[in-house]
Parts: sequence; C-alpha cells; structure tokens
Amino acid sequence: MTTVTAIDAEEGAGLYALAHLDALESEAVHIFREVAGEFERPVILFSGGKDSIVMLHLALKAFAPAAVPFSLLHVDTGHNFPEVIEYRDNTVDRHGLRLHVASVQEFIDDGRLRERPDGTRNPLQTVPLLDTIEKNRFDAVFGGGRRDEEKARAKERVFSLRDEFGGWDPRRQRPELWQLYNGRHSPGEHVRVFPLSNWTELDVWQYIAREKIDLPQIYYAHEREVFRRGGMWLAPGEWGGPKDDETVERRMVRYRTVGDMSCTGAVESDAVTIEQVIDEIAASRLTERGATRADDKLSEAAMEDRKREGYF
Repeated sequence: MTTVTAIDAEEGAGLYALAHLDALESEAVHIFREVAGEFERPVILFSGGKDSIVMLHLALKAFAPAAVPFSLLHVDTGHNFPEVIEYRDNTVDRHGLRLHVASVQEFIDDGRLRERPDGTRNPLQTVPLLDTIEKNRFDAVFGGGRRDEEKARAKERVFSLRDEFGGWDPRRQRPELWQLYNGRHSPGEHVRVFPLSNWTELDVWQYIAREKIDLPQIYYAHEREVFRRGGMWLAPGEWGGPKDDETVERRMVRYRTVGDMSCTGAVESDAVTIEQVIDEIAASRLTERGATRADDKLSEAAMEDRKREGYF
C-alpha cells in the first residue's frame, strides 16, 4: 500500500495551482464568456494599441475554434499613428472581423464637435463613441483599461454600469465578490467591461512575450522625428505641432501607450526586443499614462471627469 505524506499532498496540490499569467488569462476568458452569455450586442473597443491587441487575442482564445461573436469598434480621431491604423486594418482582415469606425473628423465636419485650441482630439472621442453605442444598440462594451494605469480606473469594477447618457457614477459601482458579475441594466444603459482590470503593464508585456503576439513597431525603439513639449517627446503632425519655438529632433524613442498623436508622448529608449522592453518596464516607477499622456495632465481629476461624461 502506498502512503501519501503531507509533503507529497502539498506538492501534488501545487500541480493544480495556476501560474500568474495563466490565472489572469483564465479570468479574462471567463469574463468574455460571461458577457457572451449575458448580453445581446457586445462590442470590443479596438484601437490597435497593445491592451486592445491582448484583449482581442484573449477573445479569440475564449471562443476558439468558433469565431469571436462580437464586432470591433474604433473611435478614430484622425490623428492616429499610421503604423497603428495599418496594424488595425490588417488584424481585422486576417481574422475576418467586422469593424465599426466612429470618426471624430466627421463630427467636426458636420458641426457636432469643435476643434480644441490645443489641437488634441482625445477628449473629443466621447461624443462619437456614445453616438455609435446608441445607434448600434451595443449593451456591453469591452475596454482595455487596467487599474494600475490611473487612479480613476483603479476605482472601476470589471462590469462598470453606464447610465442612459453614457456617464459613469462611482457611487453606482456594484460588488464583484467571488468573480460574480452583475450585468443588469435598464433600457438605454449599457455596461463597460474590463477583462484586463487586474493586469499590470508588466503582465501585459510578459503575456505578449509568452504568446508571441505581434505589435505595431512603434512599441519598440526606433529613430523618429520628435519635439519637446510639456516634458514629453511628441511627434509632429497635422494636428498642430510643433510651434515656432519648438525644435524637431531625431531621437531613438518608443511608445509605452498609443493614443492621439497630439497627446501621446514617446520615451527615449534603446529597447528593440521584447525582452529589453520588459526589463525597461520592470525598472520604471511611472505608469505609462503618467509618463506619456498629456490629456491626463489637464487636471488632477482629468480622467475621472472624462469618464463621468462617457469616456473609455
């Protein structure tokens, strides 16, 4: 007769414990399947940025070998990085997905929005986003937000209820004990869903490395024309930069996060491989939004104010 000792039992139990990335992946897959079973018309926000790329990868895994049962939505400011738009379109074609594009430029052209004096269009995304959600009757909207990015996002639940105007009220947050998610909502309301809430920037990059996920090349160090503004290296473009007193230089940079060109700063870097990027992030003490997003520096509560109005 074989005797099982306490030590053997502990070692055996360890075989069933999920590794860190496996646990995060399992949680995200569960969330995608939960939404598929609970909502009628979900959509995935897909910009071609690293978080939305990882989110789509998880959705593909969640439903394989079947097709992803959701379409994609991108709010296009018209000031996006060309490399990212090319990546977005190639990804949609490769997987045979349906992409909805809400154009900020169209809203400016027909008078529903006005250009801002500073040239940035990131805050202008809210109206096209909410209009597209209402027009297509989307009742669940997946976003790639993470709690480690910014303090307003740290408050938000995985299932985040939005009112009939798309607004977020922190006082209406629901408890999510034991990974039980409450998707109930009234007509006109919808729910934002964040499968990557519990991930960190380092988790995202380690998962990209493990899964061998391709990214737009701007996430790796490359030589680029940039100019200095507000302590950040910005890329020149039609949005209005640089000004007369700002000098364009060529530097080795990469992007930690990708948004509107007018408010997304590059960081000086020589990290050309994914291993070098991971080492760089592990040594950093600033979140990617804190280090490189001018739109979050407009005020102490810039992100929370925008979320209350319906922003991502």
